[in-house]
Amino acid sequence: MKSWKKMLLSLAISVGLLTSAVPAMAAPQQPAVKVDNQVVQYSLGTPMIDKGTTLVPLRTTLQALDVQLTGAADDTITVVVDGKTITLKGKLKRINGVTYAPIRVVGDAAGYKVSWDAKTRAVLLVSKDTETVQAGGRGFMWEVESNGNTVYLVGSMHIADDSFYPLRPEFEEAFAEADYLGVEIDISKAADEEQQKLIMDLGMYQDGTTLKDHVSSETYAKLGEILKQSGMQPNALDAFKPWVAETTISSLKSVKAGYDASAGIDLYFIQKAIERKVPILELETYESQLGMFDNFSKELQEKNLNTALDNFDVLDESVNQMAEMWKTGNDEQLLEFTNSISGDEEYNKAMLIDRNIGMADKIDGYLKNGKNEEYFIVVGSAHYLGEHGIVKLLKDKGYTVVRK
Repeated sequence: MKSWKKMLLSLAISVGLLTSAVPAMAAPQQPAVKVDNQVVQYSLGTPMIDKGTTLVPLRTTLQALDVQLTGAADDTITVVVDGKTITLKGKLKRINGVTYAPIRVVGDAAGYKVSWDAKTRAVLLVSKDTETVQAGGRGFMWEVESNGNTVYLVGSMHIADDSFYPLRPEFEEAFAEADYLGVEIDISKAADEEQQKLIMDLGMYQDGTTLKDHVSSETYAKLGEILKQSGMQPNALDAFKPWVAETTISSLKSVKAGYDASAGIDLYFIQKAIERKVPILELETYESQLGMFDNFSKELQEKNLNTALDNFDVLDESVNQMAEMWKTGNDEQLLEFTNSISGDEEYNKAMLIDRNIGMADKIDGYLKNGKNEEYFIVVGSAHYLGEHGIVKLLKDKGYTVVRK
């Protein structure tokens, strides 16, 4: 089995790290907004991403959409669209005298399709009367019913691009009826001070040593060369442990290939949940995900870093293959990806086996509570299939799991 598949599964599974563990020197710029391919020029304020939601200066954006603003309160916007008065629900923020609103709420009300272009880091608004909507892909979804409760299990691609959207109607219809959204961790909180401190505490050396003191000279030299190729200083990651360096290298390449966590399937539904005020359940925690990587043995951390370095040139092609697998909903390929790490006992146990058990137990609890509720669960696709996958674990508990 090719070693890049193991690295790719790290990308696919460790959503928290992709969005929050990459050091500040690799942080992306704020997004642009395009209306029917025309960039909106903002004289007061600029668009920003806040806790996973893109916020835009309200008045300027509405003018670009040819929508008249008649009123704005704490979480209510009143506009006139095509002569009709519409009241929108969306949390507003006042920053330096400028009122900001979630772009998706505003765009949807004005009759535009809202999507994300990871390559240009732009929010695209396209008039619905001029666009041709094509589903982005089949993806992975299963349904489980018990005691009057329904759980939809959705396999995520944590990094994606605009070609994944719009999702097929079955996803949207199931989410529209959901009482709760369940995710591995709520990555809209990635920029919170508490999470950033946790990353620094776990991901950086605290004893005065540097990365150079903990990996071989060959590994350190390879890392320096890759960083130079990426326009960074060879010693840019010296303060960080090998698992952070591995995640940074992998995410830099995937972003350059056009894939971004901000377009991921889980963040897409987190944004919708925030806008619709659907409660978000976390099946894991930042502490558990980051701690898992930090607890890898020294040997495994350097091995994984070398895998990322040795396969750096083919990673973009590999991510393309995984994206195609998701869009076609190919169960056989997904199972192959999942099984590709089973040969490394330490890695497989931490990344899949132990986490799958924990998530399956929480889903079991949702199904047994007898409250006649619907749960929409979105976790990395690699968690579902195989001998130790969530689907098998739920079947072993007596549930019928139906592929949708």
